[in-house]
Amino acid sequence: MTTTAEPISPVEVPERATLGGDHQSRKEQFALALFILVPFLAVLAAIPIAWGGWLSWTDVGITIFMYWLTGHGVTVGYHRLFTHKSFKPNRVTKNVLAICGSMAIQGPVVRWVADHRKHHKFSDRDGDPHSPWKYGTNLRALTKGFFHAHMMWLFDTEQTPQRKYAPDLMKDRDIVRISRQFPMWVAVSLATPAVLGGLITWSWQGALTAFFWGSLVRVSLLHHVTWSINSICHTIGDRPFVSRDKSANVWWLAIPSMGESWHNLHHADPTCARHGVMRGQLDTSARVIWALEKCGWIYDVRWPVQERVQSKLVANQAA
Repeated sequence: MTTTAEPISPVEVPERATLGGDHQSRKEQFALALFILVPFLAVLAAIPIAWGGWLSWTDVGITIFMYWLTGHGVTVGYHRLFTHKSFKPNRVTKNVLAICGSMAIQGPVVRWVADHRKHHKFSDRDGDPHSPWKYGTNLRALTKGFFHAHMMWLFDTEQTPQRKYAPDLMKDRDIVRISRQFPMWVAVSLATPAVLGGLITWSWQGALTAFFWGSLVRVSLLHHVTWSINSICHTIGDRPFVSRDKSANVWWLAIPSMGESWHNLHHADPTCARHGVMRGQLDTSARVIWALEKCGWIYDVRWPVQERVQSKLVANQAA
């Protein structure tokens, strides 16, 4: 029988430190810029490096594995579990998902969750941290808003108040500890591909190329795919479900985003554990949740209810 940890007493969390405070310093902005720019430069250099023979099947395998592991740490852990409570985990599963999400290098779990909960509260309205419609609806305003939603919002000095938007996580000692350890998990994330590449090929070249592809290129690709949910999926796409914002489905992002780009249903029914609810909508995050449930590591999964899904369709409400 699956059990959960007993309720945990509140802990004192400093305003700053590695957990991330409500204000972002110049040093934090500079570090953020480095973690965006350096991996992006690696992506730009990827084609000539691959053409020069510095890409092996070992590199491909390590990159896909790290992308899958850390990407689902964000989609299943940060998003569907910690932000929206789409299921209940045992303690080990909870901590593993928080660590895998941290290794995606998208910020400490508590800060990420606070930002996303605020996004849902004010989605595409004043107060939304990253709406592409922030500056208006004409082409110039939307272009500026698109880049704001994609990544520029990350540099805002004023950060989302974590005590206001994630008080439940601030009371969980495990999650607070993992949030404080964020720099360590960043280091683990960057080092793991190099270690795997070196051990598999038993060479320094294998370690170096695995670091390039499995760390730098992987981090940049995952960053921009995740940010595309904020920018692209709130600008263009299909909107079969009724929501109070401009969230949309973008089919060609479904595989790299692990099902997150079925974004319209998510905003219509945020706690649903599966976002791709219609025929042919691939959602690997939902499959991971299904597997965890079958293993007995999570329970009380909020799977979609057919009647509820049908009731949210635009066509049915218009009838």
